[in-house]
Amino acid sequence: MEIRDIEIFLTLTEELHFGRTAVRLHVSQARISQAIKEQERRIGGVLFDRSTRRNIRLTPLGEQLRDDLRPVYAGLLESLQKARMAARGVTAVLRIGMLNTNSHDLKPFWSAFRSRHPHCELRLRHSASQDPFGPLRRGDLDVLIAWLPIEEADLTTGPVLFSEPQVLGVGVHHPLAGRDSASLEHLADFGVLSPAAPVPAPWENAFQPFFTPAGREVPRLEVAANWEENIAIVADGAMVTLTGAHATRYNARPDIVYLPFEEERSLRWGLVWRTEMENDLIRGLVQTVGSVGTARL
Repeated sequence: MEIRDIEIFLTLTEELHFGRTAVRLHVSQARISQAIKEQERRIGGVLFDRSTRRNIRLTPLGEQLRDDLRPVYAGLLESLQKARMAARGVTAVLRIGMLNTNSHDLKPFWSAFRSRHPHCELRLRHSASQDPFGPLRRGDLDVLIAWLPIEEADLTTGPVLFSEPQVLGVGVHHPLAGRDSASLEHLADFGVLSPAAPVPAPWENAFQPFFTPAGREVPRLEVAANWEENIAIVADGAMVTLTGAHATRYNARPDIVYLPFEEERSLRWGLVWRTEMENDLIRGLVQTVGSVGTARL
């Protein structure tokens, strides 16, 4: 098989539908069908059961081939990527996930790191808050930018990149929308959204407290799967949301008003990584952040 044929086969094993596979790979459905028939002819056996009119099913032979090809295909892609990088003089990659959305504000850090480590490709990606530390533990990320403090036994916290005030997001028709500022006591009046998956309590409390300064409990109401769902619920209803002040620029919306707090409340965003995976590149990033210094947004 050629690489494209392997890609077609493995994608079809996931979609189990010729039409969806064609859409996903941006080719015609006839091309998918032709590739699979040719693979079956060369192998001498049927890979997919096509007896149903909707979704197809893998045969035992197809399951065996899928399980054998997955690591081979992943290895091929990795080898090709390494070759492309080597051709550009790149010999290493540092993958950084961000729970924040203001990567542009942090360009001084990225520029300084790239000038000090020209052989390293810096990959910046948004990271979901539902499973914040999972990508680090699975090895999908090398470093995460997250708010502090983080108290996880297997994770190391590095320097602070930036700090910022917190603000309260409310819908334009919310009772608080006409005010110049909000109070932390309003959190108990209206409630906040609950994360879709459990997160460490001290870490959640640093972002949205469980109790107001007066000791009133802050109710967790609806569950929001991600930031987009969070802000849509707030825009549509009576609930409010806390966020960093950078959201006023990077997540501005006509149906949301961001209010500063009367009380002093801020977020600190820093580097975190899996302790046992620390390496020279991570230490290089830490040194770069230390030399550039903490930004106050």
